[in-house]
Amino acid sequence: MNAKITNQKAWFFVAPVLILVAFNAVIPLMTVVNYSVQETFGDNVFFWEGLGWFEEVLHSERFHSALFRQLEFTGTILLIEIPLGIIVALSMPKKGAWASLCLVLMAMPLLIPWNVVGAMWNIFALPDIGLLGYSINSLGIPYNFTQNPTDAWVTTILMDVWHWTSLVTLLAYAGLNSIPDAYYQAAKIDGASRWAIFRYIQLPKMKRVLTIAILLRFMDSFMIYTEPFVLTGGGPGDTTSFLSIDLVKVALGQFDLGPAAAMSLIYFLIVLLLSWVFYTAMMRDEG
Repeated sequence: MNAKITNQKAWFFVAPVLILVAFNAVIPLMTVVNYSVQETFGDNVFFWEGLGWFEEVLHSERFHSALFRQLEFTGTILLIEIPLGIIVALSMPKKGAWASLCLVLMAMPLLIPWNVVGAMWNIFALPDIGLLGYSINSLGIPYNFTQNPTDAWVTTILMDVWHWTSLVTLLAYAGLNSIPDAYYQAAKIDGASRWAIFRYIQLPKMKRVLTIAILLRFMDSFMIYTEPFVLTGGGPGDTTSFLSIDLVKVALGQFDLGPAAAMSLIYFLIVLLLSWVFYTAMMRDEG
């Protein structure tokens, strides 16, 4: 009997990736864990704190408020961008030059750096000189995202929808294009309605790509920082101070490294848990 030969050369390709992950993820994570259970007053002198910082964060009204704002923002984003992305993908041509043009236009917002997106919308929405702000005010509707909490919230939502709906559209479009023509031909013979085709053919075939889209948009929106920080700075007040912005304020603004480290770990576990819940719920019927 021939012995099975194992090729170990693959480790030469995997090892650099593992080393990079160790430096970029594992080591910083261990540093955060170290700060989350200790107190320091500088000079590299640490005192054991245990789970005290975690208890402080979990009982903090500030953390609860930021978490609620984050959940509200992410829920709103998913409810808008997922259906809108599917609708746009269904409306796009499947072949020809127009299809290529639509794909390029859809990809353009994704190519813009996050800080530039925030700066663009900051100028675009200014009540005096911005095209959006000036147009709304000229209609007799008072609008000022720098002072009105509702205006700031709506503007942040619009900015994210403009920036990231394209991602959902491109994924949904790829899922639609992978459906064989035979399914549509059979539906046409059976006299299926447009809704029936979507409900029983297109939506089930898009399930996997929509799962990816929902997970990506959930994680991105739940960890959003740059765009709202550049647009509103977290204001007015705490209206757009999401978890990421509040975490930076605690870590760098107040220099409370212990509570900030504990908060970042809780933040990480929340993202991980909710991502697992989303994935499990959407893939539960898969064989």
